[in-house]
Amino acid sequence: MFRRKLLSVFALTVFLSVAAVAWLVSAVTRRAFDRSENERTAALVTQFRREFNRQGDVVARQVEAIAAAEGVKRMATALNRTPSDSGPYFELAKATADNTQLDFLEFVESNGTIISSAQWPAKFGYPESSVGSFADAADHGAFLKQEELQDGTALGLFAVGATRVGERPVYAIGGRRLDRTFLSALDLPEGTRALLYQNRGDRFSTEFLLDPSGPSQEKVRPAEKLEPLVNAVRRSDQETTALVRWSGNESEDEVFHAIPLLGAGTGKDRPLLAILLIGNSRRTYVDLMRRIGSAALIVGSGGILVAILVSSWAAARVTRPVEQLANAAREVAAGNWNVRVDVLGADELGQLADSFNRMTTELLGQKERLVQAERVAAWRELARRLAHELKNPLFPLQLTVENLVRARQQNPEQFDEVFRESSRTLLAEISTLKGIIERFSEFSKMPQPQFQRVQVNELILGVMQLFQAQLEAPGRVKIKCELQLDPHLEPVGADADLLHRAILNLVLNAQDAMPRGGTLTLRTRNEDGNVIIEVTDTGSGLTREECARIFTPYYTSKKQGTGLGLAIVQSVISDHGGRIRVHSEPERGTTFVIELPWNTDRARKSG
Repeated sequence: MFRRKLLSVFALTVFLSVAAVAWLVSAVTRRAFDRSENERTAALVTQFRREFNRQGDVVARQVEAIAAAEGVKRMATALNRTPSDSGPYFELAKATADNTQLDFLEFVESNGTIISSAQWPAKFGYPESSVGSFADAADHGAFLKQEELQDGTALGLFAVGATRVGERPVYAIGGRRLDRTFLSALDLPEGTRALLYQNRGDRFSTEFLLDPSGPSQEKVRPAEKLEPLVNAVRRSDQETTALVRWSGNESEDEVFHAIPLLGAGTGKDRPLLAILLIGNSRRTYVDLMRRIGSAALIVGSGGILVAILVSSWAAARVTRPVEQLANAAREVAAGNWNVRVDVLGADELGQLADSFNRMTTELLGQKERLVQAERVAAWRELARRLAHELKNPLFPLQLTVENLVRARQQNPEQFDEVFRESSRTLLAEISTLKGIIERFSEFSKMPQPQFQRVQVNELILGVMQLFQAQLEAPGRVKIKCELQLDPHLEPVGADADLLHRAILNLVLNAQDAMPRGGTLTLRTRNEDGNVIIEVTDTGSGLTREECARIFTPYYTSKKQGTGLGLAIVQSVISDHGGRIRVHSEPERGTTFVIELPWNTDRARKSG
């Protein structure tokens, strides 16, 4: 239906438009959030490095101040005189670290031997090999270092200061922890947090992950989810970004940017000591996307509702005139050529309605002219046929009368014998004229059908019973009869006598077309609201020209035919509102197809 199609087009247009806008807004929002995340991450990394450098400068100044202190200079002078006598300075590093608020502090000789250690006093006398060249470290400011402790390791920001009062300088190595306190000092925007993973051992461990939000937050969000990201950075030593899903709730997802933190060294020799993890919450993005989805759903639903209303109005505006045109066209097809359609406007539909009205007016005029022409042609054909039929017996009548006159004048004695023979000829030709007149009278007096409910299958069975009696007569050729009747065929409105006569005529024609025998098949079926009756024979068939003229009155290919049988059949079928057609080829048989409408309404009216 046009209304459904119009509704589908409107609804599809609204749906696609809303979906396209929602997708576009989602894509723009996603890019905006990605850009915002990158900007926040870059700002946080800059802030981290700024804080790292600031605290590194503080540690470096403190270490340099310690290296320049009088007590350290006296220790360096004494050790230059007596290198082995470092016992008196065992507590110096601890006391100095407490005074300067450093977490780590060691005094080391130029050969790497530890003089005093604040974080691990028992390291006294052991070599310190983790710094490498003390002189180079003292010239390069603060650096990141993994410090061995009595109960484990700690990550710290270190600096080296040199006390040069003799041939063997003494170095002060001091630093502060890089821990939760350091991360808490960062100014983080809302929805962003910073974690620090200390790269210890070969496997990922949650014990090495520093979260300034505290243990309670770590329990809510299992740190094991960060393992793939940490392992990826450990393999590549490159910055990596990944989406971490903490649970099935998308609003808890975070996008983490992992930044490797390398220790002191040159080139590829710099060890990976820690990984800075900057997480950006997706809650705002997910909430916004949900709001966009909800808005799209509301707008789409409202749009579809509006589309239904608009399409209903538009369909009513368009389809009502179209339906009127369709009904009017059916009326014209049914024979009512006086039907008219209301012209409701000057638009295309109005022009179409006006054109339809002009067409029916022209058709009505053409119909009248055609009827007049057909009447004239019919009378001419009737006169020609009648003249032809009457001419054949009139010529023998004329000869017979002339013979009688001639015999009366020339041979009176033989007149009686000539009269008797001529009388027989006259009577025979007069009988022929009477038969011609009776056939014309019969064709002109075809009755109008009296509609009643008729079972077509039963009607065909009755015809075949009559025909079967003729086939069983002695000396007849063998003709096989086949019935292919639709058992579900409903009754139709028809005149049983006229329809019986038409089918019987077709069956007799099929019998005459098979003088050497064959197969006669009768079929019934329902097709497109019509009852189809087929009469098929396997006779000699008809040419294309014969098929075109076979229903013309008085046209026949039989020697004894009148040419009115099939014309009467066509007249009967036409009076029932149906039509008949023929399919045939020479030597392949002939099929007559009758299409009858149900006519049940006419049957009820007649009944």
